Amino acid sequence: MKFSKYHALGNDYLVLNPSDSPKCPEGADVVKICHRNFGLGSDGILFGPEKSERADFKLRILNPDASEAEKSGNGLRIFSRYLFDLGLVREDVPFKVETLGGIVKCTVSQMGNKISVEMGQVSFDSEKIPVTGNKREVLNETFEILGDKYSYCCATVGNPHCVLPMKKVSAELAHKIGPVIEHMTSLFPNRTNVQLLEVIDRSNIKIEIWERGAGYTLASGSSSSAAAAVAHKLGLCDPNIVVHMQGGLLQIEIAPDFSITMTGPATPVGKYEMNPAVLSQKIPENPL
Repeated sequence: MKFSKYHALGNDYLVLNPSDSPKCPEGADVVKICHRNFGLGSDGILFGPEKSERADFKLRILNPDASEAEKSGNGLRIFSRYLFDLGLVREDVPFKVETLGGIVKCTVSQMGNKISVEMGQVSFDSEKIPVTGNKREVLNETFEILGDKYSYCCATVGNPHCVLPMKKVSAELAHKIGPVIEHMTSLFPNRTNVQLLEVIDRSNIKIEIWERGAGYTLASGSSSSAAAAVAHKLGLCDPNIVVHMQGGLLQIEIAPDFSITMTGPATPVGKYEMNPAVLSQKIPENPL
């Protein structure tokens, strides 16, 4: 099984072309492939390009726990760079990609080093995200996590996000409360991505990310889109926002209708041919 590996600000994916593997990996095989110690190691698998009746290409996005993501901003930038490297798309010529979270328009420029993705329209509607309870915009609500109260807002960019505005964010806090919030299925029936949001000024925010199905993540395009949209919705930031993450910076532009354009890099890492023995091994539950 042959893979191409890329990273987008440290968020890495393995791209698997259907021409190399007609069947998309699933279940335990995905977990083994993505494992940092027992497999090739990645934050997920991008399976494509597949044929689409609605767009130029179709993409499936698999998380390291084998769940399937509706959309990934970093994954879409990586997939766009992969298509460019294969010569399937041209520089500065937009193309469309179908995902579970909708169709997006992508553009590769600067010889593949700059990629823009029109992520779609952000919604704060509880039914669209989804969040349980009465239909509403989920803004400035509160819950208690591990004995502490937090204010939160929720949004969808084709996948669910819970954004917690706070004075100071940290990776330690993301590790602590992220997994708890992700699995609050009484509130988030499809689980949720989690972002801790710190507003630096009207044009800059900082976020720490706990990604649904992947865990702590150095960068995320959809998380950046959701967090920036929340900051703008709350009146804390202007519509053009630079998102600061552990892995680097992303530019987010927010239109009046809250449609998002995300711009950032994607970097090729290498090509790998995985030994079939990876799939036949048993991974210890708690390896030392």
